[in-house]
Amino acid sequence: MDFQHLEGFALVTGGTGGIGSAICRLLAEQGSKVAFTYFQNKEAAEDLEATLSTLGKGSVSGPVDLRNPDGISSFVHSLQDGGGIHTLIHTVGPPVPQTHLSKISPELFKEHVELEINGFFNTVYASLPFIRASQGSIIAVTTAATDRYPIRDGLSASPKAAVETLIRGLAAEEGKFGVRANAVGPGMLSDGMAEELIARGEYSQQDLDIATRNIPLRRFGKAGDVAEAVCFLASEKANYISGQIINIDGGYTA
Repeated sequence: MDFQHLEGFALVTGGTGGIGSAICRLLAEQGSKVAFTYFQNKEAAEDLEATLSTLGKGSVSGPVDLRNPDGISSFVHSLQDGGGIHTLIHTVGPPVPQTHLSKISPELFKEHVELEINGFFNTVYASLPFIRASQGSIIAVTTAATDRYPIRDGLSASPKAAVETLIRGLAAEEGKFGVRANAVGPGMLSDGMAEELIARGEYSQQDLDIATRNIPLRRFGKAGDVAEAVCFLASEKANYISGQIINIDGGYTA
C-alpha cells in the first residue's frame, strides 16, 4: 500500500475521464484518499465516488472549471481539513478533433489553450503551498505526440507541450522545497479518449492499422497502463525522479 502512510489527498483533475478514473481507482487501491474534479458529468462522478468508497479511505469530488482560478482554489482549500494534498495529478484534456493545423480556427485553438495550459497552471498555483508542505509530487498526463508528431494531432500536442515545459520548470524551481514534478505521455490507447475518438469515426480502420504497425509492441495500451506509471511516479519508489517526461506508448517514440 504505497500511499497508506501519507496524510491528505491525492488530487486528480478530470477524474471521471478514462485515464483519470483509472488513476483514481489505483490510488485508492494503494491506500490513498482521493479528491477529484470533474466538469459536468455528475452521474459519472457519483459512480466513481461509490467505487472509491469500497476500495480505500474514501473520496471527495467537485464540479470545477479549471479555467476559473477562484473555482479550483476554492476546491483545493476545501481539502485542508482533510490533511491537504500530497500529490497533484492533472489529467484534464477534452476530446480533440483530428484536424490539420491549417483547419483549426483561432477561436478553437484559444479554447484548448485556456483549458489545458491555463487550467493546469491555475491548478498548480492553487495547490503548490500544500504540495510544498507535504513535499509531494506533481504529475501531468500529456501525450507521446510531443516527441513523435502524428499528422492531425496538433490541437492536442501543442498545449500539452507547454504543460511539459511547465513540468520541467516546476521540477527545477520547486525541488528545493522537496517537490517533484513529472509527466507521462500516453500513446494510442484502446480506452479513454482514444476510445471516444474511434467511436466518433475520427479514426478509420486503415488509420488504426497504420497506427498499430508504427508501435513496436504492435498493440494499443490501456488507461490502466498509464495509471500504473502515474502511481509509480507519485510513490516513494520514485523519490529521486523529477523533471522527466515518460512516454507510455509501446515504443512508438523509440
